[in-house]
Amino acid sequence: MSSFSIFGLSVGAGAEEDNASSALANAAQNGPRSVDLGAQTAAGFTVEVLDSMPAASGGGTWQCLTEALYFEARSETLEGQFAVGEVILNRVDSRKFPNSVCGVVTQGAHRLNACQFSYNCDGKAEHFAEARAYARSGKLAKLLLDGRARVLTGGATYYHASSVNPRWSRSFTKTAQIGRHIFYNAETASN
Repeated sequence: MSSFSIFGLSVGAGAEEDNASSALANAAQNGPRSVDLGAQTAAGFTVEVLDSMPAASGGGTWQCLTEALYFEARSETLEGQFAVGEVILNRVDSRKFPNSVCGVVTQGAHRLNACQFSYNCDGKAEHFAEARAYARSGKLAKLLLDGRARVLTGGATYYHASSVNPRWSRSFTKTAQIGRHIFYNAETASN
């Protein structure tokens, strides 16, 4: 992960990547939640519930997932944002991709326009201009890292905006369309 800015403040990326157990430890330090989020369905999870949660924070893994959710999905519904997070975590679990969140979201980032997540290789500095969207992305990342069930995308490991039709999508099985994204799984492809 490269250096970036949050609301005009420069932030370095030197933090080592943490693992899921560190994310859970962070959750324990932040105290009990006011709402039992484990029982929420994707459709029933509201912005109000998310906004009522305490601010989220974490180590490198949390930072990478928060950044990816912010740049890839902040304009989507909560369901759409969770779905993008699911793809990232599904990739971590797949042998076809790096085995860490930061590895997944930065894969190919050293090559202009050749990465898996376009914000990482578009040649622009990462700048978090929307405070509320960044806070929500952080809370969503925390929920996903805490083990929220991945039930929206059918195990998808790929997605793209519905406004484009990439050649690679013809090789995969479509599993869902949520908001402005279409989700695919290579594991179930019939070719």
